[in-house]
Amino acid sequence: MAKIKTTRGKKVMTVLAIILGIIVGLNIIGFAINKIFFSNELEAVSPYGQLVEVNGRKMHVYSMGNGEKTIVLLPGFGVSLPSADFGPLMRELSKEYTVVCIEYFGIGFSGQTDTPRTNENYTEETRTALSLAGFKAPYVLMPHSASGIYSEYYAAKYPDEVSAIIMLDTTSTVKTGAKNPPKFLYGLGKLQQACGLTRIAYGLMPPAQKAENGYTEKEISDYKLFANHVLNDTIIDQSYRMLDNINEVNAIAFPQEIPVLKLISSQTSQKAGAEYQTDHLNRLGANAESKIMDGSHFIYQTNVTEIYDATSTFLKQPSL
Repeated sequence: MAKIKTTRGKKVMTVLAIILGIIVGLNIIGFAINKIFFSNELEAVSPYGQLVEVNGRKMHVYSMGNGEKTIVLLPGFGVSLPSADFGPLMRELSKEYTVVCIEYFGIGFSGQTDTPRTNENYTEETRTALSLAGFKAPYVLMPHSASGIYSEYYAAKYPDEVSAIIMLDTTSTVKTGAKNPPKFLYGLGKLQQACGLTRIAYGLMPPAQKAENGYTEKEISDYKLFANHVLNDTIIDQSYRMLDNINEVNAIAFPQEIPVLKLISSQTSQKAGAEYQTDHLNRLGANAESKIMDGSHFIYQTNVTEIYDATSTFLKQPSL
């Protein structure tokens, strides 16, 4: 009986070893294919706008329109190609305004950086990039998601440079309940990306950017291409500093004279609850107002006309 159990145990271990060997082998093959055929694929895509040198690194600034007011679009965390993702919204807003999309270091056509992803560095890099690209304050900041944190910091530090903020389903700087994911998960993610598994997963998913919502075929294909390379050390550092950045901003008084319009997605409103939003609006002061829009966290992908209408009404107030 003991010999039979030993034999069975060896067979199980052999099968497991074969399966493990196949998995490792497939990953090695995937890594080699990804490295040989796809490592330089982004170089074939030309930047949509201009590259400016900020602290010795290239930063991408993309603009449309020539209106009197300048709206600065700032992307949320993990958006691989903001200049494509904001495309339909930029075209709509550019009918009346000058619209500028800033791609932070680590995303889009911008390079990576070792500079810590702090509120101060995001703010100074954005200010420098805008200036070098030929734009002058004051700006209407239009951040999405995590960029709301940096926008509040920007407004607090340089209130004369910010005429208003229009928030696209931004992160609250009052509630900080989330915790950082274990670091091994990012390591696993980088391995999956290097082996091409991320590419396969994205290939099986329908694109978030759709032609019926105003996206061009180039924007759709370019975004998908950049999504295969989105995870890097710059982005990981941004993630791990997020809570510290929120706490830092929360400790700074927001300038009450700056008008704020917070556009909230119905999805976030349902998940986060009313208190999440009301506490944030109270922090932003009496000049802050809100509007709920039916849609996902990425409301700018589907609610372009509604965002334009809300923006136009808001910015036509006598005080602005």
